[in-house]
Amino acid sequence: MVQEGFSLHNRHMIQELKLTYQHQLANQMVIAAVVLDEKLSIQYLNPAAEALLVKSLNKLYGSVFTDVFISAALNENCLQELFASGKEFTNSDVILEFVDGGRITVEVTASSVEFNSHNHILLEFKQIDQQKQISLEVFHQQQWESARDLIKGLAHEIKNPLGGLRGAAQLLTKELTLDQQEYTAMIIEQADRLTNLVDRLLGPNQLPKMNEQNIHMVLEKVHQLISYDANKGIKLKRDYDPSIPEIIFDEDKLQQAILNIVNNACQVLDHQGNITLKTRIASNKTINGKRRKLCVQISIIDDGPGIPLNIQDTLFYPMVSGRQNGTGLGLSISQTLIHQHQGKLSCNSRTGYTEFIILLPLFEQNNTENFS
Repeated sequence: MVQEGFSLHNRHMIQELKLTYQHQLANQMVIAAVVLDEKLSIQYLNPAAEALLVKSLNKLYGSVFTDVFISAALNENCLQELFASGKEFTNSDVILEFVDGGRITVEVTASSVEFNSHNHILLEFKQIDQQKQISLEVFHQQQWESARDLIKGLAHEIKNPLGGLRGAAQLLTKELTLDQQEYTAMIIEQADRLTNLVDRLLGPNQLPKMNEQNIHMVLEKVHQLISYDANKGIKLKRDYDPSIPEIIFDEDKLQQAILNIVNNACQVLDHQGNITLKTRIASNKTINGKRRKLCVQISIIDDGPGIPLNIQDTLFYPMVSGRQNGTGLGLSISQTLIHQHQGKLSCNSRTGYTEFIILLPLFEQNNTENFS
């Protein structure tokens, strides 16, 4: 009798411990877990899921999953089929769109589980936006470097014959009459023009001269230069973070990089609009595949028509331009100059909003060894 009572007590205690550990384990999971009932209503979110979805269980409990999130891979038919077949599936690239307009990219595993004698669906999410972004940035960096090397090789091949062509035209000029010298003068002029273009294609050929200084000093010079030339219809605004410490950079090269971007914005705005120069401290950013704890972020923002979608992925390649008469060299040169600072230049653009973002690493020990 005592043994039966002891055994029953043990079974209750074990069951309670089991439930406690299961609950604590779910709460400690890094993977976001969402449980749905047969009506596809949300019954449970673990803390990781609450963080991922930016909503609490109290807010989402009882809500139909397909009313809260829009996803081609997790639609009602797909989830109901899982109930019927019980067959688990995994999808490594699922876009979840929130009803309020936000969206995330996740890796999802969906399986059928039984709770309290009822079938449920367990959805396990792992956000992969950051991994995809890093992979995309590394890919674009490799493509940009390949395009730059190809252009540089081609530019060198063009520049050498141009020098000979110009020299031959100069020698020929001495043998010609004044009327005929008009033709050699044209050859020399066009050779000089092409040589200038080739030099721009080759980009900066001097190593940066790094000094510790205030980033706002450069932005103020850019603001001053643009204020002199910009049409009165374009308003230049400044939004600085005065707490940003001094960092190491080449003043002339960084000024040129920012000036190229701001000049492009002025041309796109076509005499009417706003340009904002903004600085902030950014944390935990990935620059060219390396994680940086702290960075200085410079944003150049305009409210123009935006960059055409078909060139956004190749915007920083040489000879790519969204303007009919553009050379496509300004942004490519800016990318090279920022790259010399171990920084990153990127762009977000849509109609009415374009933001060029420059990230410069803020090293714990500011010394030029970091740039060797």
